[in-house]
Amino acid sequence: MNKTARLFPSFLLAVALAALFLTAARADEAETSSIKLSDPGKPGILKITVANGDIRIHGADTKEITVRTDLKPAEAPQRKDGLRVLSSTSSYSFTEKNNVVTLTYGADGWPMSGGGDFEITVPHTTSIVIANSLGGDIEIGEVTGDIEIKSLNGEVKLADVTGGTLVETMNGEVDCTVRELHEGKALSFSSMNGSVQLHLPADLKASVRLRSHNGSILTDFDEKQLVAKTTSLGGGKGKGKGRYNGYGLSEADAAKIRDQVKQAVRVGMDAAREATRAAREAVHEATNDDEKAEKPEKPEKPEKPEKPEQNENDSDDVAPVPPVPPVPTLPPLVGGKLVTGKLNGGGPEILVNTMNGDVTLRKIDGNAPTASKLEITIDKDGAISINDDKVDDDDLVAHLQEAHDANKDAQVLIVANEVTAQKKLAFVMDSCRKAGLNKFSLKSR
Repeated sequence: MNKTARLFPSFLLAVALAALFLTAARADEAETSSIKLSDPGKPGILKITVANGDIRIHGADTKEITVRTDLKPAEAPQRKDGLRVLSSTSSYSFTEKNNVVTLTYGADGWPMSGGGDFEITVPHTTSIVIANSLGGDIEIGEVTGDIEIKSLNGEVKLADVTGGTLVETMNGEVDCTVRELHEGKALSFSSMNGSVQLHLPADLKASVRLRSHNGSILTDFDEKQLVAKTTSLGGGKGKGKGRYNGYGLSEADAAKIRDQVKQAVRVGMDAAREATRAAREAVHEATNDDEKAEKPEKPEKPEKPEKPEQNENDSDDVAPVPPVPPVPTLPPLVGGKLVTGKLNGGGPEILVNTMNGDVTLRKIDGNAPTASKLEITIDKDGAISINDDKVDDDDLVAHLQEAHDANKDAQVLIVANEVTAQKKLAFVMDSCRKAGLNKFSLKSR
């Protein structure tokens, strides 16, 4: 038994190291593209339109925007007639003009490759606009510009927010850590199905308006810090008829909600039908091509005038591509319970609306790390850094515990040199577990 106990940790470590170097090998296969801003001295804007796929954006001290993905960047074929080919959807477009960088994937048609994940690095001051039509998780950290996100399905996690923020999601939880607020920069979060959790500095000044239709509104701020009143809108359940009229809504509001929910469902169903139709037609075309190839050749006919040369990407050789639906508009979130009040005397507005999900305001220590993603680096000499800040071995667990207290779902990336001692790597992994940070991954450099 003792022998097994001694071997088991060594086995786990060996597996971790194997995964570390396998991750490094796979990382080499990813494509990296970078674009410099026209005017690096001014804040840029990044606009992302993705049909489906995860998006992770990290702010850094840089003057360019870099995209890392397994997809290949689009290379538009040149045609003699000057037309653009819209039928190729397995690549992404990445362009810049006047400090506005645009990343598009699958917007011109259904992405036949199944989805694309993007790791993006931007200057800290960049403003972000994201539209995710079908689904995928979104993470943004250390960006001081304004943020706008509209998503159909998937979690949204924001860290170190300081600019104006608008998040709308049909299905998915929202988790946001706020570093500071500025006058005229409101925060607004809306979710049809999913909770919204905000982590706020203990001394943050804000005016809050929190509404939940089928959920609780919770906080760990005391009554002196958050002075608020709760209102039950519409008089409670049992009044009116229908699924959306149990909270005293007017018939007009209830009907509007029903219509918009039906429209959102219809958009998804139409997209699924179009995908099925396109696949069926592609199979039909392939079958016809096989049948034509098997038929005997017919006698030659008189020559006809030559047709213009066709590009290999012309529509005759490409299966029909169904359109990607737009992100559905959220129905009006009315009724339910409303909490209004002032946090530490009031300040910029924080607005939260959920149909089905809790709304939670959590207090964080202003000195604790707030990022949703921590990077622990181990250099060749065994020195440890957290987000580029050197940390002594004896203080590592305490620093990680602070990060856990600020965000229990924080993800940890352990970056190790290939010559890093196994004991040091095991020590860092064990420290993460002791602090309650179990979501960590390994990367070699």
